[in-house]
Amino acid sequence: MRTLLSRLNRHRSEILVSGLRVLTYLGLAALFFGLMGIRNWQLRHLSRTLATTLLTWIAMSVAMVAVYGGYDVGRKKSRPITSSMSLGNLITCLVTYLQLEIMNVNPANNQHLTLFGRDILWLLLCVILQTAFIYGMVRAGNWLYFRLHLPRACLLIHDEATRVETVEEKIGRYRLQWHLAETALWTEPDLERRIEQADVVFIAGVPDSARLRLLKICYDQRRDVVCQAELQDIMLSAAQPLIVDDALFLEMDYHKMTLFQRIVKRVTDIAVSALVLLLLWPLMGLIALSILLDDGAPVIFRQERMTGGGHTFKIRKFRTMRRGSGDVSCEEDDTRVTRVGRILRRARLDELPQFWNILIGDMTLVGPRPEMLANVEKYKSALPSFVYREKMKAGLTGYAQIEGRYNTSPEDKLMLDLMYIERFSLWNDIRLLFRTLTVFFKKDSAAPFAKAEEAPSGREDEAGG
Repeated sequence: MRTLLSRLNRHRSEILVSGLRVLTYLGLAALFFGLMGIRNWQLRHLSRTLATTLLTWIAMSVAMVAVYGGYDVGRKKSRPITSSMSLGNLITCLVTYLQLEIMNVNPANNQHLTLFGRDILWLLLCVILQTAFIYGMVRAGNWLYFRLHLPRACLLIHDEATRVETVEEKIGRYRLQWHLAETALWTEPDLERRIEQADVVFIAGVPDSARLRLLKICYDQRRDVVCQAELQDIMLSAAQPLIVDDALFLEMDYHKMTLFQRIVKRVTDIAVSALVLLLLWPLMGLIALSILLDDGAPVIFRQERMTGGGHTFKIRKFRTMRRGSGDVSCEEDDTRVTRVGRILRRARLDELPQFWNILIGDMTLVGPRPEMLANVEKYKSALPSFVYREKMKAGLTGYAQIEGRYNTSPEDKLMLDLMYIERFSLWNDIRLLFRTLTVFFKKDSAAPFAKAEEAPSGREDEAGG
């Protein structure tokens, strides 16, 4: 009976979310076309301009949902949904506005393209109102969803070597979605009964043979399953079905990048890094001056890092720690971080000189983060699969930077890096570049390590500049 009620509530919640999703996107479109139509009469009547602008809006909205995700109420917290939707909506508005202004270059309207006329004020007002609308709809959607949909009872099945407290902590961050009812070792005899009583089964660190048996039990009992990813799961995540005669196989291609993809990726690296350096050199000059006035020279911090193929290079960053700080990661309330350095780290501006590393070919825009040499052998010893990160050149951003945090464990960051490598595509690179903007809205993306916590790869940084 409890399971049946849970399913009924789930169906009601899905219907509610679908309705709210439609209302949200209709509301965003209504705000844009209503406000922009005040000065553009073509948008108030059936016209070529209205049709073209509407098609542009729809196409960009679909593309931004593919990049940032959409109205994922009930699956994510309100803050990441709001920030992702707001960024996608902003890009949609900017592109549609540009298309509209181009359409307005005609004898009946403007003789020349005008991007910063009076329409820009209506666009600014539109974006502000849309952002507030998104915030309200997301908050209301999550509130209504979880009023109807109680947390689902979870059973965590684990191995003796599993860090149960860590997994429990991660599940506990989503207490509105899941309620961890109980935990059990995979060797316990009454697992079938426990699985039957649960709504969701989490499986973490269980041996392969036992995991397969548990998956079959869950499948037979129609229970949802969440498995902690293992190396073999990542390796097969991008495998393609291959039928040999009449037998089904999974084909795993070791070489993830074709020659064409390598050329496109390198050309993109050069173009984007050169453009960023050209446009942001005044800001970088101001940052350099601030560092000089605050703590003196040197301005640029250099350190040996590991990249693709096991090669090393000198990474360049703006110095954020005091000189002579040593090869120790940043910790909570770290006195080695300068006043200017705290601002740079919070805004990620200390990363800007890495665009020079990208321009000269040391790094790429998207890829595994370059690791400190002091940690490489240590991680390879503890995590033998760490060596697989070297299949691709080190990057400025990636899954580990977007989905993880500064103090994410080495194991979790490794799995995120391997997921990027094994599922590489140029389209995925574009998605990750756009999604990098969401990092600035995450409260804990730059959270430092606790005093005795071991650092993973990433921004552990500085050896005294």
